[in-house]
Amino acid sequence: MLEITVGSLRFIARWETSSAPKTCAAFRRLLPLRARLVQARWSGESAWVPLGDLETGLDFENHTSYPAAGQLLLYPGGISETEVLLQYGSTSFASKAGPLAGNHFATIDEGHQLLPELGRRVLYEGAQEIVFSEA
Repeated sequence: MLEITVGSLRFIARWETSSAPKTCAAFRRLLPLRARLVQARWSGESAWVPLGDLETGLDFENHTSYPAAGQLLLYPGGISETEVLLQYGSTSFASKAGPLAGNHFATIDEGHQLLPELGRRVLYEGAQEIVFSEA
């Protein structure tokens, strides 16, 4: 399981190892990961963790442009920078260059009811510290 902490908000997500084994393994190698969660500019009700020019060595795997709330995507880079996208509502994944697809590698099982509050904080209070770790 993957633990995600944003301030006082705590989420537990299950790894999507059967549909995205390479992406799960690549993300696990980054743990524990402490970063900033920022409101997405083009993707709707979602927030993102910029990872810059991080080389993941990944290709598309279990990728989608329309993730549901609570699904986590890892965009392996290419058209835009490498990033993690966390949805708290309706999302159409995109960048200033146009539509993107990211690898769905984890899904929030515990704390799903806190996603609207996560969205409110990121939207109205600005960037939030986020910590990803093994649960």
